[in-house]
Amino acid sequence: MRRLLLALLLLALIPSAAPARVRPPVVVELFTAQGCSSCARANELVSELSERPDVLALTFAVDYWDYMGWPDTFAQPAFTERQRAYVRKLALREVYTPQVVIDGAVQASGVRPETIEPLVEDAARESRNPPDMMFMGARRVAVGSGPVPRGGAEVWLVRYDPRPQEVTPRRGDTRGQTLVQRNMVREIKRLGAWRGKPTAYRMPAAETEGLETVILVQGAKGGKIIAVLAK
Repeated sequence: MRRLLLALLLLALIPSAAPARVRPPVVVELFTAQGCSSCARANELVSELSERPDVLALTFAVDYWDYMGWPDTFAQPAFTERQRAYVRKLALREVYTPQVVIDGAVQASGVRPETIEPLVEDAARESRNPPDMMFMGARRVAVGSGPVPRGGAEVWLVRYDPRPQEVTPRRGDTRGQTLVQRNMVREIKRLGAWRGKPTAYRMPAAETEGLETVILVQGAKGGKIIAVLAK
């Protein structure tokens, strides 16, 4: 408890002591499915972007293509719900794949990867004022003070596998094709609301070994991502 209070106090003091902040990476989220016949190039795009130090590329497998005959081996309803939150926030008509969302603020079709790069560069140049964040051991994370977007903000835990994953569907439109996917998200959990004041959050234990852990602070209900902390 004493350590927790000290960490929160330090986070509250950091903005006045160190005005220069490290720019968070641009978060590129790909919503894809193993049964999606037009997603191969988008998967390659994520693999390329994952090599950039200023980009955090995440692949979310959705489950609404499973009816085509091949249940996606990485899909979870929570991933589909995250995409639906973006659809509502960005006033789109429906979910689709491959969809790319940049910093929770803009989206584009992954079918045309050449349109993604300019959006990533624009996001990288955008001015940021993220709250300070720090991990406190293996099971807690602290978020400092800062401006809160209209409608509130949320803190999310994301765990992903950085290793390339190869899958060969045996049914559906992609039957017999070897699909290579990178930075597959395996866990996502909302840790709680953030109201602009130093707050600590408890993280659940990882369900799978070998995953990378990322904390995202973003506007509520699929809003813009304002802070990123990678472990």
